[in-house]
Amino acid sequence: MVRQAVRDVRTAPPPPPADPPAEPALAALRAAVDDLAASTHAIGELMLEVAPAYLSDTDAADVLALLCEEIGEELDHGLAARRYAITSDRRALHGTVL
Repeated sequence: MVRQAVRDVRTAPPPPPADPPAEPALAALRAAVDDLAASTHAIGELMLEVAPAYLSDTDAADVLALLCEEIGEELDHGLAARRYAITSDRRALHGTVL
């Protein structure tokens, strides 16, 4: 129920550009980054189920520390994924996941 509510409120990550790059290596790299961002968005939705968006990062860190440890994710990456799920802005992932 919470997961569906989060999906109803949040928007999915933006679609990839309409024009694929001409170079195959660049296209493969872009596809890998898009896949990483999509999976990070899904992890962020999970983080939001445990630590809702109204919690600050500091308060969320207290709640998410155990979950991140259980799933083998660094806490900073979990918090970044949570911010990304809230905003759908890939800049939330810079320096941590991307």
